[in-house]
Order: sequence, then C-alpha cells, then structure tokens
Amino acid sequence: MIPMMTLKRVCRVLLFITQMYVLSGRGFLSFEYSEPVAQPLKDHFPSSTIATSTRATATKIPDYMEKCPSNGQCSRLPSDCMTCATNYSCIYGKPVTFNCTAKNGVVCFDVNSQPQEYFTISMTCQFCWQLPPSDYVCNLSSSCKTVSCPRQRYNTTCTVLDHAHCLGNRTFPKMLYCNWTGGYKWSTALALSITLGGFGADRFYLGQWREGLGKLFSFGGLGIWTLIDVFLISVGYVGPADGSLYI
Repeated sequence: MIPMMTLKRVCRVLLFITQMYVLSGRGFLSFEYSEPVAQPLKDHFPSSTIATSTRATATKIPDYMEKCPSNGQCSRLPSDCMTCATNYSCIYGKPVTFNCTAKNGVVCFDVNSQPQEYFTISMTCQFCWQLPPSDYVCNLSSSCKTVSCPRQRYNTTCTVLDHAHCLGNRTFPKMLYCNWTGGYKWSTALALSITLGGFGADRFYLGQWREGLGKLFSFGGLGIWTLIDVFLISVGYVGPADGSLYI
C-alpha cells in the first residue's frame, strides 16, 4: 500500500509541475522578450551610419587647403585662400584696397607674427582677363598654323596665377595668336639653305619632303630656287611644315 501511495503522490507532483509550465506561457514570454532586444539592434545601425557619415564630412579637407601655406602672412596668401569684399565700382586701372578674411581652416599672421582674422590687400582695379600675360597661364594649341596671313588665332582657357589679384572669374576664355614651337631652329634652317640648299637640305630639315625632293632632282632649280629659299627663310616666310614657330 505504501509504495502505491508514494507513486500516486509522485504522479500528482509531476502533473502539477506540467500544468504550471503550460499556464506560465513560457513560449509566449520568449517572443515577448525577443522583440525589445531586436528593436534597439535594428535602430542602432542607422544611427551608427549617420554618425560615421557625419565624422567623414567633418574631417574632409577642402580642396583649397592644398595650396594654402601654413602659418604664413595673411596679405601674401594665394587668392584661393581668402575671401574679399570686392567692389566692382572701382575706377579701372587705379589702385584699390579691399577687406579680406582667411577661409575656414587657414591660419595666418600679421607682420608681427600675431594671429590675424581680418586684413586688407591692395591691387589694381581690373578684371582677370585684363591682366598682363605674365599673370596667367593658358592651354596651348599645337594644331594651328603660326605662319599664315592673316595670323591665325585659337580659343583657349586661361587661369590666373595664385599671387595675382583681380576681379571676376579667375578662369576665363581667351583668343590667342598661334605661337607654339616644334623645336626647329631658324639659324639651322638658314645655314642649311645657304650651304646645302641646292640639294634641298633646308626643306628636308623643315619637314617639307616634296619641296626637298624637287630641289634635289632639279639641282636647286638651277640655283634660282636656292637663292629664293635663302631669302624666304631669312625673313621667316618659310617655316616648319607642322606650322610651328622657330626657336
């Protein structure tokens, strides 16, 4: 009888534990706690991406910083390193003074080596395209003829040098005379025309093969062509075949 009573009690205890496990909703609680954990993780990635993007933007160095000297004199900074309150109503060709400030991230000093925020620059009242040729550089063309009548021009783009100050855009279009050189020397061409012109050496040197062959087989046009070429090369009328200027 005692073993039977003990077995019944054990069965009741097991049944009671099983009912408590089912009623507690253990399975539902696991889903309940899993969602709050997943939500912060889902929200964490966008904020992390935004923070990384903000840091990348904040640490990006402006392009003008590459040409701005560190701890230099403010009035001698390149034009791309400063912002000036220009006035387009100044009198053309007259000296003018403008108030300027260094751009963000540019550190400069005055003549006494003291940090300076505002300073002035003096310049001549003129637009950038009106500067002398020594104050800007242009893209050269090697596809135009330098020896032509009228003299040939070509369209190009010019950029003002860093030390020059002017009004308007620092990059501007300009029409220039064709003035490139292919490395041919005028003195060499003239010397060949005088000494070996009867054999067409001067024309061969200038890259004019057909004329050179004509002079060679006609013995310099019986001397007449040779004399004419000496004169034309000496005055610069006959030049290199590629259309370039003599050195």
